[in-house]
Amino acid sequence: MNVRSSSTSSSTIRQLVLASSSPRRQELVASLGLSLPVLILSSDADESTPQHWPPAMIVEQLGLRKARATCELLSSEAVNSSLILGADTIVVLDSKVLGKPVDKNDAIRTLTALEGREHEVYTGVAVIEPGTGRELVHHRMTRVTMKKLGDERIQRYVDSGEPLDKAGSYGIQGLGATIVERIDGCYFNVVGLPLSLLSDMLDEFGINVI
Repeated sequence: MNVRSSSTSSSTIRQLVLASSSPRRQELVASLGLSLPVLILSSDADESTPQHWPPAMIVEQLGLRKARATCELLSSEAVNSSLILGADTIVVLDSKVLGKPVDKNDAIRTLTALEGREHEVYTGVAVIEPGTGRELVHHRMTRVTMKKLGDERIQRYVDSGEPLDKAGSYGIQGLGATIVERIDGCYFNVVGLPLSLLSDMLDEFGINVI
């Protein structure tokens, strides 16, 4: 966790900037019904990390890196009136990070490794207020157990196209819900943005969800 200052924000925040091109994160932020307008502005932040970093550090630092990189894209006027939200999600099996598949065969290999087993999903959330320099970073972890699937079912799921742009080669908010046996923790964390955590973080900046 990385925290700078614990005081509430000033009333100068005029917009929330989501540093993500993910439609799923955009939908989740929209579901909060914030009174602030939300600007979608992703960057090409470097997502490489040292191999020795633990999962929690990976997602927290990448979420923060994305938020800081998006800050650089804003005008000086927008910087001083914006709150920037960055997030990163990874899937971890046996301490190994499973990224997005490079092709269908890679997705099949990943799902074959995941089937019938428990894995972890980590999401890091960073909220920064460039006008004051305040930064708040946290993460959530959810355990997910996948059903035993078999080769044919895995092939059909991969052929649907859904796994090809997802970390861990599945999307729990889509057809992937049918291959998950159970979860232990926040569902929205697996989708890509833990809303309960985010609401608490926004509250630290004087933005009340409810």
